[in-house]
Amino acid sequence: MFVVIFGRPGCPYCVRAKQIAESLQETREDFKFRYVDMHAEGVSKEDLEKTVGKPVHTVPQIFIDQNHIGGCDDFEAYAKENLGLYA
Repeated sequence: MFVVIFGRPGCPYCVRAKQIAESLQETREDFKFRYVDMHAEGVSKEDLEKTVGKPVHTVPQIFIDQNHIGGCDDFEAYAKENLGLYA
């Protein structure tokens, strides 16, 4: 499983999503992730909208195996339900 988190500096939800991903990576051999700092890598919300297929108003935006899962709360709920997260 490969997760990509698109976030921005100073965003508490982005920090939380990254912490969840780090925790999962430590406990699961099948879990890898990449954090994309949108500011540093020049990715705009408009760029994400093209990939997601709908307006993007918040960050982080998270993809699991190239499927859009949503934001931090969506990712945390998915991880608890499907990946054994006990955070």
